[in-house]
Order: sequence, then structure tokens, then C-alpha cells
Amino acid sequence: MSGMKTAPATVAPVQVKAVRGFNRFYTQRIGVLDPYLGSELSLTEVRVLYELAHRDQPAASELGRDLALDAGYLSRILRRFEERGWLARSPSPADARQTLLRLTDAGYQAFAPLQQQSRDEAAALLAGLAASERDRLIAAMATVQRLLDPAHSAHRGTVVLRDPVPGDMGWVVQQHGEIYWREYKFDSEFEGLVASVAAKYLQNFDAAHDKGWIAEIGGERVGSVFVVRRSKSVAQLRLLILTPAARGRGLGQRLTDECIAFARGKGYRKLTLWTQSHLLAARAIYRSRGFQVAKTEPYAAFGQQMVSEVWELKL
Repeated sequence: MSGMKTAPATVAPVQVKAVRGFNRFYTQRIGVLDPYLGSELSLTEVRVLYELAHRDQPAASELGRDLALDAGYLSRILRRFEERGWLARSPSPADARQTLLRLTDAGYQAFAPLQQQSRDEAAALLAGLAASERDRLIAAMATVQRLLDPAHSAHRGTVVLRDPVPGDMGWVVQQHGEIYWREYKFDSEFEGLVASVAAKYLQNFDAAHDKGWIAEIGGERVGSVFVVRRSKSVAQLRLLILTPAARGRGLGQRLTDECIAFARGKGYRKLTLWTQSHLLAARAIYRSRGFQVAKTEPYAAFGQQMVSEVWELKL
């Protein structure tokens, strides 16, 4: 992945190795190191040709900026295109210092078969995969672009809260298992507990008394929370989780507020929750919304020695 800055010290060597390994695999798989699609052109030259074919008379400075190309290198590519009769130049009416570029008919004729062959190569790459595998691959590619392109960063996207659909509860269980293991070293016993809570929610769900929310940013799931009935007057907040990428934008507070509003709207008199004393970020959210600790108890679970807490909010 070219053009990236030196990795910060916090990046694990095994992660750097994984990225480099993927780069080697993918560049070899699509033939980046060979002349592009059997032509005499390099991948960079074809990319410049592509931009010329799809832009309305760009300036050389614009191409160089958008493609992150050295001005001298780009100038040599453009000179070769011009010598082949593929490129024409004209002065910019808005700025006499700028020269506008456009492909000639010969340039379009040179580019057309390369574009079609590129489409055929992409289709062939996908043809050997089952439909579900293609969907997974395309989704993974979209994730890579979203995470590495600041303009498409999920952190800057619009937050959507929606009702859970089939498949969401599996994601909720997975996120709890992975995040609590990574950040707090909770063992698989905790994942089993979450799975049982999720199963009971699905088996006993009653829309008149229970509610769940899945948070998405840019179409990607990043959080969840649920309210379940405990008695006629008491509801419980459960399974509040946020992925690391979604933190720091008030989403945890927003999900908690949704639970409080739902519980009040359904006539519950009290909203309770169960957490641990060392989960400081979650506890800060609950305290800011008026919850108070009603009960504490030291205990051993999930491979840890902890203090459990029951919090309550009078509605």
C-alpha cells in the first residue's frame, strides 16, 4: 500500500508483517509487477490513461496531485503519450500558466481494449468464487477502502440506529467475546454468558415490552444495546457494546438514552443494569444519566477477580 507514512511504534510487528504479506500476494495475483495486461504499459501509465479518458481536460498538476505522482515522472509519461499521438494539449482559458490535457481519438482507441480486458480480468477473478464468497470479498474490499481512505472513514459517517435483524445477535455475541478478551482478558465463559443472554432475548422477545438497537456507521455495525422486561415495573439494560472505531463520538450515551426513553414510554418505574467496577467508560455513561449503584459483590468469573455492580435508575 504505497504512499503510507512510517508506521507508529504502537503498531505490532506481526500486524506490519500481515499487511506486507497481503501486499505481496495481491500485487502478484493481479500482475502489478508485469506489463499491464500484456501491453507495453506499466500500471501507472495505464492509470494515467484511465484518468485522461474519464476526466474533462484535466491539468497535469491536477493529475499529479490526485495520483500522488512526481511531477517529472508524470511529465515523462505524458510526453510518451503525446509522441504516440494519444494526447493533445491546449492552453487553459482560465489560467494561461496551465495546459489542459485530453485524449485524442487514437488515445481512446488505445485505451478501450485495456479497459475491457481489465473488466474481463476482474470478472475472471470473481468467477471461481461462490456468490456468497463474492459478497464477502467485495465487502472486505470496501472495508479496506473505508478504513484507509480518510474521506470514507467510518468515524466520520452518519450514525444510524435500527432494529435488529437475523444475524445481528451473532455479531453482538462475537463483539462481546472479542472485545472483552482483547481489552479485559475475559475468557470464553463470558462469551457463553452473552450467547445465553442473546438467545433468551430472541426466544422471549415481546415487542410490547422489549426493544433492541443496532448502531451502524457507513452501513457497518458498530454497536448495540437492548432493553428486556424483568417485571411489570422493572426493565433491564443489556448488551451495550461499541467497537473501538465508534468510540469518542457520544454513541454510548445515545444508546443509553434510547433505552431510558423506551423504558419510560412503556411505563416502567425502574431501569437496572449489571456491570463490573473496572469498566470505567461504561460506568461514566451510566452515572451521567442518573444511574446509581444499588449493589456490589466481589466474585470470580471469566478468568478474573472482579467486583460486580447492579445500577438502578428511577424513571
